[in-house]
Amino acid sequence: MTTAPPPYDPANPLVVLGAGVMGVGITTLALGHGLPVHLVDVDPERLTRARDRIAEELRLAHLLGALPPDTAPGELTTGTGTDPAAGAAAVIEAITENAELKAKVLAEVSALVRPGTPLITNTSSIPVDELAGAVERPAELVGTHFMNPPYLIRTAEVIRGRRTGDPVMASVASLLAALRREAVVVRDAPGFVTSRILHPMINDAARVVEQGTATAEAVDTLMQGCLGHPTGPLRTADLIGLDNLVDSLWVLHERTGDEGCRPCELLLRLVREGRHGRKSGSGFYDYH
Repeated sequence: MTTAPPPYDPANPLVVLGAGVMGVGITTLALGHGLPVHLVDVDPERLTRARDRIAEELRLAHLLGALPPDTAPGELTTGTGTDPAAGAAAVIEAITENAELKAKVLAEVSALVRPGTPLITNTSSIPVDELAGAVERPAELVGTHFMNPPYLIRTAEVIRGRRTGDPVMASVASLLAALRREAVVVRDAPGFVTSRILHPMINDAARVVEQGTATAEAVDTLMQGCLGHPTGPLRTADLIGLDNLVDSLWVLHERTGDEGCRPCELLLRLVREGRHGRKSGSGFYDYH
């Protein structure tokens, strides 16, 4: 008989590091379930923009029925320093998909948090155990992979590193239960499950467009109508962010040697042109 994890205690805030697409989405999800959140980013202007985006996403999430209607939103605070992590109930790192930067931030935060505080890296492809070497207590580091937007997608991939301990796994299960998310635990490996399957498929879809076999619209229509993909791989790529996708593909390529994970030239060109998908206003599609 398994013992249920203790309920998540919202007395202290959830600290989210990074006010990009995923940091904003995770913050929206937590606030919408009544949890207080302190959002950290080194760029004050990005934090200002993030407040506006979070307010918009909360409104949208309520309109779509994605948040509990009888729950008052949690309090949002923001700042450019990591000191609030010292009193956090949990810390979720959601910065760019760069192993060196993630390790640096996690090392800084692990020196601040109280022992027993879950350190959660929201990574789409970097092995958790690779990052665990940077923190003071590797047993307290666990990976999550929220899908975008987190407040609409009810399943979250949870990655248990080789050194991740049982107490932090129980704490993360309790946090995800408070967020009404279904946690699916997987073994640590480059890309885990979702990115290891999805990102090379998107790369192949982009390569089909690059070679002139079909337009982006045709690829997505065929994948939706014939294979049941809900949005099509290239619309999904725009939602992920093409820059984030390319970073993830490089991580997979470097750690697996799979040439199918080498970003195709079309993806690289779109990123060079600043066409990063929905967040920039254009990618495979225009959103202006």
